[in-house]
Amino acid sequence: MPFANFKVPEKTLTTKQKEKIVTRTTELFVEIYGERARANTMVLVEEVTDGGWGISGNVLTLAMLGEATEEEAEDGSGAAGDA
Repeated sequence: MPFANFKVPEKTLTTKQKEKIVTRTTELFVEIYGERARANTMVLVEEVTDGGWGISGNVLTLAMLGEATEEEAEDGSGAAGDA
């Protein structure tokens, strides 16, 4: 069973952006393994709590990253970049 696990800072993606991750990841596995993979592909989007995320030894917070808004999802942009 194909499985993908995405860990993202909480509140940086909208519901629509998370749905896009699930859909596009599933499509990628189908492209690679064929249609038989669709029914068995599992995609997990986990939100890491504020302050539980860091890069280069620096803890990142929601205040630094910016919270996602529904408007960003509609125009395709996002606080943490395009999904």
